[in-house]
Amino acid sequence: MSGPQPGPLQSALHDKLVDALAPAVLEIENESHRHSTKVPESHFKVTLVAEAFEGKSLVQRHRAVNALAKDELAAGLHALSIHAYTPSQWEARGGVIPQSPPCRGGST
Repeated sequence: MSGPQPGPLQSALHDKLVDALAPAVLEIENESHRHSTKVPESHFKVTLVAEAFEGKSLVQRHRAVNALAKDELAAGLHALSIHAYTPSQWEARGGVIPQSPPCRGGST
């Protein structure tokens, strides 16, 4: 996890992803400060690399992560940017975490 001390939503999301997918790489970045919100845990970028994604389409990977995050989404998580790779895809991209675009709605 990157950034300051993770809050309860970020910690819960981290634990669920680790337990369910055993990722080789897991980076959860709280990007809430980059958006027009006063909610401290509303926007996250998740980058994960897992053997569990082998043979799965991008849509299937996103659905799996969203299903694991359903409680957090119901508890105030507004946006979840998901970057889900197989180990070979991660290696091919040089292990580089994608950059997020600027918020189109402005930031605080």
